Parts: sequence; C-alpha cells; structure tokens
Amino acid sequence: MNKKLNTSSIILSALLCAIGIIIPMFSPIKIILEPASFTLASHVAIFIAMFVSPGTALFVTIGTTIGFLLGGFPITVVLRALSHVVFVTIGSLYLNKNKSIINNTKSSILYSFVIGLIHAVSEVLIVIPFYFGSTLTPGYYEQGFMVSVLGLVGIGTLIHSMIDFSLSVYIWNLIPKSIVKKSAIKA
Repeated sequence: MNKKLNTSSIILSALLCAIGIIIPMFSPIKIILEPASFTLASHVAIFIAMFVSPGTALFVTIGTTIGFLLGGFPITVVLRALSHVVFVTIGSLYLNKNKSIINNTKSSILYSFVIGLIHAVSEVLIVIPFYFGSTLTPGYYEQGFMVSVLGLVGIGTLIHSMIDFSLSVYIWNLIPKSIVKKSAIKA
C-alpha cells in the first residue's frame, strides 16, 4: 500500500508533537497531589491529532514519548506516555468511523469517559510494576497503593483525560478546518 504523505499533514503532526512536549515541560497550570501531578492541557495535542487521523495521532503519541525520553523525564513518565498508544489507537480508529461523535454533548462525554478509562487503566498497568519493585518516589509509598496508584494515577488520569478532551474539542472548533485534512472530523 503506497500512500502519499501530504506536507501539511507532516507539518501539523510535527507542530502537535512540539506542543505535546512543551506543555508538560513549561505549563504553569499544574495540580500537584503528591506524589502525582497533573498538567492541564498536556493531552490536548494528542486529542487534536486523534481528530485529524489515526496516523497523525500515533505519530504525535510516539513523538511526544520520544520527546519525554530525550527530555530526561523519569522512565515511569516516559512509559506512561508510551501507554497512550493504547487509548489513542482505539479512540482514533473509533473517531475515524464515527466522525460526528464530538458534535453531540452526550456521545462526546461518553466517548471521553471510555477512552479516559482505557487511558487510566493503561497508566495504572505501567505504574504497578514500578510500585511493587520499590522504584518510585517515597510519596507513592507514604500514600499507599490504593491512594497513590489506583486513586491518583487511575482516577486522577480518568478525570484529567476527560478535562483535556473537553479542552481539545473546544480548541478543535476554533481551528480553521482549511489547515487540517479534508478527512478530519468536522465539528
């Protein structure tokens, strides 16, 4: 299968990668609940990439993961970023077949919850071996498994994902559709 790569798609993917790396590094809007922290809008680039196409979404997800690795982030953060491949693949393929899902508030919230749940479970599965391998920061152990891993990583990721998804839909509706592919989701 030979697909021609569109220059504007490559540029859009690269810009979304850059945004996806810069926001977690420099955003002043962080909620810190030791031992976890949540950076508002840190998933926006990935969600917007999901609205464009599955290929763009995977490119941005892998690109941001490599950015976190090269940026010297802890391995748990890098692997949590890599785990995004799971919800991004499932979510973007579903969006690709159901392009109008983000136009309806109820279906958009349900979709956001389901991919947020997949997102949270993926991140919890990444953190569990590190928790039981005693390689995390002391804060994780002070709070205990239920609070640190299931509560902060699990439920915290679900809530964070849903908030970032809502921001992404809002931003997506502001982006002139002439700069994204014609096959992208129309909101």
